[in-house]
Amino acid sequence: MGEQPLFTSRAHVFQIDPVSKKSWLPASKQAVAVSFFFDNTRNSFRIISVDGSKAIINSIISGNMMFTKTSQKFGQWADSRANTVYGLGFGTEAELNKFVEKFNELKEAVLSGSDKKGLAEGKQLPNGVPEKEGEGSPRNHARQPSGDGGSNPAPLPILASTDSQLKYENDRLKIALAQSSNNAKKWEAELQTLKNNNARLTTALQESTTNVEEWQKQLKLYKEENTRLKLKVQELEGRLAGNPGTGSSDIEQRLSSMQVAHQAKEQEVTDLARKLQDSLHIKQDNSRLQSQIDELRSSNEDLAAQLSEAQAKLASTSEGRRIASEQQLQLHTQLGDLLSQLSNVHQQMNQHSSANI
Repeated sequence: MGEQPLFTSRAHVFQIDPVSKKSWLPASKQAVAVSFFFDNTRNSFRIISVDGSKAIINSIISGNMMFTKTSQKFGQWADSRANTVYGLGFGTEAELNKFVEKFNELKEAVLSGSDKKGLAEGKQLPNGVPEKEGEGSPRNHARQPSGDGGSNPAPLPILASTDSQLKYENDRLKIALAQSSNNAKKWEAELQTLKNNNARLTTALQESTTNVEEWQKQLKLYKEENTRLKLKVQELEGRLAGNPGTGSSDIEQRLSSMQVAHQAKEQEVTDLARKLQDSLHIKQDNSRLQSQIDELRSSNEDLAAQLSEAQAKLASTSEGRRIASEQQLQLHTQLGDLLSQLSNVHQQMNQHSSANI
């Protein structure tokens, strides 16, 4: 194999929307392994992540790459070769910090030109190794002049970075707020459906309870009637045995009719017992639905709390963005004043030079 694994962590993978360049598109359905590799054949470091059989990240670490933490559990970096921006959402802040440390370590190895193979085999970089400040270095970027004469000053990098971070946080909070609202509406609809089902089952249970009481009364009467008929049958059988041939036909007819009535009563008793069992099942279903309603109410309260929290974060983010914009305007004004003063000093120096000549 040409590559050796150096470090592995698990995170949710995102890519920037290639059209809007403002929102994130999920590249993985769940947290996947994101690993640093060393390619022996190309003598380079890579970040690779695979979801199933699809490679969703294949990024070669270069000296001008910069990994930016945008929140406690989220970070991003731009890959000019792939013409995209990757985002990683970690489970904890500690996992994100470890990933950033490894990223910076390998980037420092690329910039310093140290022994990459030795680093891949577990050797640490020597302390105090300086970074090369080439054209792609972030330090050299920050030191580039603003232009001839300073008539068009470049925007301050710190404020630009803060503004982009606030925009990202604002978009993320808007997405979370929309998802929370959709979830709340969905749970409210399901809760209302369960309430309606519970009301219907409660009504059916009340009717079943009333029917059960009536059936129990009828069952008691049928049992008493059954006992009375059995006594009559025994009495008639005794008479028939004592006086054979005396009214035997009438007794047999009465006995036959009593047996038919007895079978009918037993069938009614069986039907009542079955109805009673059905009513017990209805009670059990009602108890289960009631517990589901309680769980949905609790979940709805949690969603309402999350919605309030997201709205508060959105309000605070908008206020922070407004303050950052005001600070940027003040700094631009101060910079213009300084440039004007510098121009006046330059004119005065030219006047003195002309006078001396």
